[in-house]
Amino acid sequence: MKSMTWLIHLMRPYWRRILLALILSTLTITSHIGLMTASAYLLARAALHPPILDLMVTIVGVRFFGLSRAVFRYFERYVSHDVTFRVLSQIRVKFYEGLEPLAPARLFNLQSGDLFSRIVADVEIQQNFFLRVIMPPMAALLVLCGYGLFLANYDLRFSVILAAGFLLAGLGIPWIIRSLSQGAGRRLVSLKAELNTQIADSLLGITELLAYGQARTQLNKIERTNEKLAHQQRRIARLSALSSSLTGMLANLSMWLILVLGIVLVEQGKLSGVNLGMLALGAFSSFEALFPLALVPHHLEQNRAAADRLLELIKAQPAVTDQESVSPEPKEMSLAFQEVSFRYGEGEPWALQRVSFRIPEQGNLAIVGASGSGKTSVVNLLLRFWEYDEGKIDWGGYSLRDYPQQRIRDSIGVVTQRTHIFNATIRENLLLANPEAREEELIQAAQKANLHDFILSLPKGYDSFVGEGGFKLSGGQRQRLAIARVLLKNAPVLILDEAVEGLDPITERAVMEEVYQLMEGRTTLIITHRLSGMEKMNEILVLDQGQVVERGKHNELLQLEGFYRKLWDNTVQRPPLEDV
Repeated sequence: MKSMTWLIHLMRPYWRRILLALILSTLTITSHIGLMTASAYLLARAALHPPILDLMVTIVGVRFFGLSRAVFRYFERYVSHDVTFRVLSQIRVKFYEGLEPLAPARLFNLQSGDLFSRIVADVEIQQNFFLRVIMPPMAALLVLCGYGLFLANYDLRFSVILAAGFLLAGLGIPWIIRSLSQGAGRRLVSLKAELNTQIADSLLGITELLAYGQARTQLNKIERTNEKLAHQQRRIARLSALSSSLTGMLANLSMWLILVLGIVLVEQGKLSGVNLGMLALGAFSSFEALFPLALVPHHLEQNRAAADRLLELIKAQPAVTDQESVSPEPKEMSLAFQEVSFRYGEGEPWALQRVSFRIPEQGNLAIVGASGSGKTSVVNLLLRFWEYDEGKIDWGGYSLRDYPQQRIRDSIGVVTQRTHIFNATIRENLLLANPEAREEELIQAAQKANLHDFILSLPKGYDSFVGEGGFKLSGGQRQRLAIARVLLKNAPVLILDEAVEGLDPITERAVMEEVYQLMEGRTTLIITHRLSGMEKMNEILVLDQGQVVERGKHNELLQLEGFYRKLWDNTVQRPPLEDV
């Protein structure tokens, strides 16, 4: 029920539009009833050959109801879909607002395909909530009351027959369909999410699937899931056909019962014969309001399942929360870890254990170690993606927890191993760091990153598209673009997390030269397991299994013949000792 309450709460600001849509829907069905009753009355009167002037009002009524039905239907669809799309936009905004604080900690184990399914498919399902769950029962009730009162003017038993038919069609048939469906709506949502996840994973890993000959196996897996989904959809289609047939049968039965009762009343002289067809056809056409009701439980189940999946993330507690107190102003751009310990979850091994270091303002520090030693965990804590368990992180004389997350991230420029390049132009990718940057600032950042000449060689220059993930760029060009982006941000703190990983030695040296220029005047932390250029660092920390095992300058650590020396021998072509 929480999910339904949440959806209704989102709809409350639009209650005037909802009321208007409901009125228009009722008027549309009323016009259909009016068209059928006026037509039946006109034919019955015309059979008696009255003067043509006696039929003029009825003729005008037929024309009016025929036109008004189309007009009311148009405006009903316009208003109801307007409400629906406004609510969907609110859902998307709420979903993103709930999702953004969770990244990346709470989304750590969530598959990208499943997340995409929630953002697209589960949100789209909510369009049924107003159109197919809320409005149809309310419109049917208004039609029953309106036409039931009209029938009561002739004989109360007509209203009783209509009410019985409405109750059977509006309550009995949905109960039957719900019993037969047995959770089909929830399974439909689950299977759609599973299929989207499998397709997304297949597209992302298509190269590996082809290389290892597993494309057919993955395709078979997708086909099995698709067949399960198609089976559920066929089942829903059969239930929809059954509900329409049963509703149509009750509509015909109600019409015939009213017709038989009307014949009896005509024979008794209590009802005019010209009204007989009008009353019967009016009752039959009023069942138009009931045809959508049979699948209301199915749509409601789908809505609840999809809304539960959305609320699971929207209501999730982020791993890091900001304090309500006023943010302090850092005294200086220094960073310090004091006996910091951290792990990614209860029962997980420690990623960092009692780590301590200090980077003075405009100073630099390198953290090196083998893969899995805890280097990237330091970056995650500094950016407040995760919260440390023990110790203290100090930034400018205050605890890191005293600052809002955005305040910290605005002051830090990050170049990572896998910098994401958006499927947009070079200009748009650069402006991500500073949307207000002027053209000359853009060019200056690209020049400092040695990227400007390459950009000018492209047909459209800075307006050239780089493709999905920047696939039109080489590895070195992507890293230079990342460096230019950091330069444009002009943050006082710089973090380089495996910034040259995956580059060839020549490109690596060129990029590192640009990095050293970027470090000037900034508090810098370099995370790497490649040791070229370490002689330029003020201090080096060696991590192993989350612990600091060695620290010092490059030459000092080489003389220790410990972990650092082993890393040096394994990752760098060892120069002669006198050159070290």
